[in-house]
Amino acid sequence: MDQLQRALEITRTSRILHLKVLNSLSLEQLNTVPNGFKNSLFWNFAHIVVTQQLLVYKLSGMQMIVSNEWIELYKKGSVFTKAATENDLKDLKEILLSTIKSTEKDLNEGNLKSPSTPYLTSTGFELKTIEDVFQFNNFHEGIHFGYILAMKKAV
Repeated sequence: MDQLQRALEITRTSRILHLKVLNSLSLEQLNTVPNGFKNSLFWNFAHIVVTQQLLVYKLSGMQMIVSNEWIELYKKGSVFTKAATENDLKDLKEILLSTIKSTEKDLNEGNLKSPSTPYLTSTGFELKTIEDVFQFNNFHEGIHFGYILAMKKAV
């Protein structure tokens, strides 16, 4: 298994763990912004999906799978402004894994490319290759999984 396939396996495992936690929470809990945090649990789950799309697809010059509305609501720098609905929750549960399936298909078909120009993340990582992008995405999802677990205890 090559480096990108392995990184994608880690992402898939991360998403399965995220989905287990997501399924253990009510919509009310998901829409709560606990004291000491600036975003809701739902925002954190949606944010990892949107960020993966921006990193893997936008930096590859490809069309993203998630809607522009979701990108605006959950991209880096956004804050909780809108409570999620039951339909939003249904959509989130679907795209947590379907976006990874699509990524695997696009990876196998050779559609995913390194960024045309290096991308400097807000944490100081410079993403020059598609391998960098996949590895950073896993780092990013791990950070948010930690936030989610801490927030879960607070709701």
